[in-house]
Amino acid sequence: MEPNLFAEVADIVRSMAPDGLGELRLRSHRRGVKVWFGPQAAPRVHYEAQLIRRRFIDDADGIALEIGFHSELKTETDNQAEIDRLLKKKRVWSKELGDVVTGGAFLGNDTWRRLSEVWIEPNLDDPDLAFEIGSRLVDYLDLFEPLRNEPSTPLS
Repeated sequence: MEPNLFAEVADIVRSMAPDGLGELRLRSHRRGVKVWFGPQAAPRVHYEAQLIRRRFIDDADGIALEIGFHSELKTETDNQAEIDRLLKKKRVWSKELGDVVTGGAFLGNDTWRRLSEVWIEPNLDDPDLAFEIGSRLVDYLDLFEPLRNEPSTPLS
């Protein structure tokens, strides 16, 4: 695995992220990258690409790569409300992101929620992997962030 894979992903996201969504913020580490807009401190609602244990997916040994949107607020209700707001607009983003996007409990924390996809056993030595991860993460930013910034409408 490239030692700075996620630093490279962060650079790719920085170069490809659409304008007009707010001030782009990124934090990369050895096993992932977190992306958000606005405040300097990372909010509990953000985008992320990260290596996870495969056992969270199918109980097998190994690794997986999760890419997408996270809501890590204090309550399950608040997290589900974040996801439901995006799911109400699924027709807007599903054509671009496809059927690989899964909504539900966060992998490893039942109160958090996610809309993300998982790549099983990615080839961490693939020279194109950073670009593939970065460009896919930008797809989520480009499609979800404008929807998140729309004024809320009553659920009734």
